[in-house]
Amino acid sequence: MPLGTLDRNPPPFFRQGASAFSKLMVFSALALFLMVADTRFALTQPLRMAVATALYPVQWLVMRPVLWAQNAGSYFESLQSAQLAQEAAKQKLGLLSQRANQVEQLMLENSRLRKLLALRDRFAATGQAAQVLYDAADPYTRKVVIDKGLMNGVSAGSPVLDESGVLGQVTRVYPLVSEVTLVTDRDQAIPVLNARTGARAVAFGDPGAHAGALELRFMAANADVQAGDLLTTSGVDGVYPPGLPVARVEKVERRVESAFARIYCTPVALAAGAAHVMVLQPVSSQIPALPEPEKAPEPGKKGKPK
Repeated sequence: MPLGTLDRNPPPFFRQGASAFSKLMVFSALALFLMVADTRFALTQPLRMAVATALYPVQWLVMRPVLWAQNAGSYFESLQSAQLAQEAAKQKLGLLSQRANQVEQLMLENSRLRKLLALRDRFAATGQAAQVLYDAADPYTRKVVIDKGLMNGVSAGSPVLDESGVLGQVTRVYPLVSEVTLVTDRDQAIPVLNARTGARAVAFGDPGAHAGALELRFMAANADVQAGDLLTTSGVDGVYPPGLPVARVEKVERRVESAFARIYCTPVALAAGAAHVMVLQPVSSQIPALPEPEKAPEPGKKGKPK
């Protein structure tokens, strides 16, 4: 074949057309135009909705195994926690049942011992329910006003409780309402008894950095007081019946330079949000009056010698 008859053009396989850089610029400009148009005019929103609708069954099928695995894990986890809670409830129920069975026997033994020692029975406190109306107007005190007063038989000095423990004491009585000073007030003091050790102390309201709490004052630095100890009323003040929960020891600070420990306590009662309370009669109203002292004979009146 003569050489002149050969086609000198490259075969179509080697033809590249426009350069790669030109294609990159064109497609980049097109992508940028589409993004701007979609942002301003939401041109692809119908297309997205159609694609999402078409792919929803596929997504649903793909997510089924994941959801089944999550549900199975949560089921076994909740089952284990429920079993643990049931076991703890059974143990607590058994302990409470054991204590309940011992109460009657202990009360019988206590009654026999008191009769044997000729001791008085504990004061049977009587009370009435009341509702907290509002807080006192003075922002520097911790006082509330209840809806019971002189017309209902409330007297000054009556202890006030909520469902958890001692809330305060009635300090001012009006015909229809009464003012209650909370145990967290700076001027309020209450004799307490450490339920663990039996040691007596006096708890004062703490108006300082631990506002809304109590402080045990004048306790020796080496006193046997620990965080978590329960403080109850001692009953020696003639106001509160003995054995009512007052507070729990929160923090004990012992300093070398001080002979007394700083003991901070948290009240058991809901001092900041009590709505319904119980007003008891003061213990002093149930204590018999002291006998009058015998009068000494006057110096000028002496008996004649026989």
